[in-house]
Amino acid sequence: MVNGYIDTEIETLAEFDKVVARGSLSGYRIQSVNLLDRTFALLSADTSAAVFLGCAMEPDAAAKVRADGALVFPPVPDLPFDPYRGLLYTPEELFAGLPGGYEATPDAQAYAWFQETKADGDVFSSMLRSIHDDAISDALDEHLAGARVVGVMGGHAMARGSADYRGAAELGRALTRSGLVVATGGGPGAMEAANLGAYLAPAPDEALPEAMELLAKAPSFAPSVSDWARAAFAVRERWPGGGDSVGIPTWFYGHEPPNAFAGHIGKYFANATREDGLLARSTAGVVFLPGAAGTVQEVFDSATPNYYASRGEPAPMVLVDRAHWTEHLPAWPLLRALARGRAMESKIALVDSVDEVPDALAAMS
Repeated sequence: MVNGYIDTEIETLAEFDKVVARGSLSGYRIQSVNLLDRTFALLSADTSAAVFLGCAMEPDAAAKVRADGALVFPPVPDLPFDPYRGLLYTPEELFAGLPGGYEATPDAQAYAWFQETKADGDVFSSMLRSIHDDAISDALDEHLAGARVVGVMGGHAMARGSADYRGAAELGRALTRSGLVVATGGGPGAMEAANLGAYLAPAPDEALPEAMELLAKAPSFAPSVSDWARAAFAVRERWPGGGDSVGIPTWFYGHEPPNAFAGHIGKYFANATREDGLLARSTAGVVFLPGAAGTVQEVFDSATPNYYASRGEPAPMVLVDRAHWTEHLPAWPLLRALARGRAMESKIALVDSVDEVPDALAAMS
């Protein structure tokens, strides 16, 4: 029980064993737990009003829990993903099989399935995508409960080894060291750089330039996602046990792979759900590095609820690179005009470099 709330979700076998030892699973929601070796426990426990989501179990156990009045949603065969999953992804999970090439990984296989099914009009496939994305949202809420989350937005084209990439990584490191949880769109470029900085936050400062040397061997995910991802895992192997951050990518842009430096990954099929969820969870503010159309969209996706105060007090917004946001893509003048006379006016800032971001966020918090 936390703040009077009883957690009725069971997402691991250890949690299942702990609850079932008390004799009752009544009212619990068991998500994607393999129960093939827990037949006796299921036959013995009260499972009335329980819900089993994608839990493998023996036929006699399944028959018994149904007779108790439980709802049983069986695992869906031949899927490259689990629609009922209770936990966020890890890089190791999404990139399993990478030594054989990226095409063999669960991430690539899920994208291939999405490509095959997204246009066929099959309600079953769309339902599976929706169930999966809702499960990811639930897992994100649980993982980030009570955390001070700062979003870092930026383009995917930023190359490893560039000065901008290093700046974004230094920003992710500084924010993590200040006690914030960095959340990004989870992809390459600026997103990867911020997650890399968070990952290397516990390491000595000299780890970052050394890591960038390793990564520069594959500066982009094109032409080879496999080489790009292997370079990232070489960095993780060199500095194991890095700091945590969150990546929230999408299979809608499946040609852009997720980066391997976010400790927890909430990957979605629906891009709109993913974008809104990322910004809504960035309660400690959002930092916008130079980017193109996608980043501009995120600026105003963040500005709209701040303008209407639809999520309560406006969250800070920091735009980085004055020339980019006033001349190249002049979003800042419009943002400032929208904010004038509103509560959000004191929650927006334009800075020249990433070095100024922590102080700008602190001043608006």
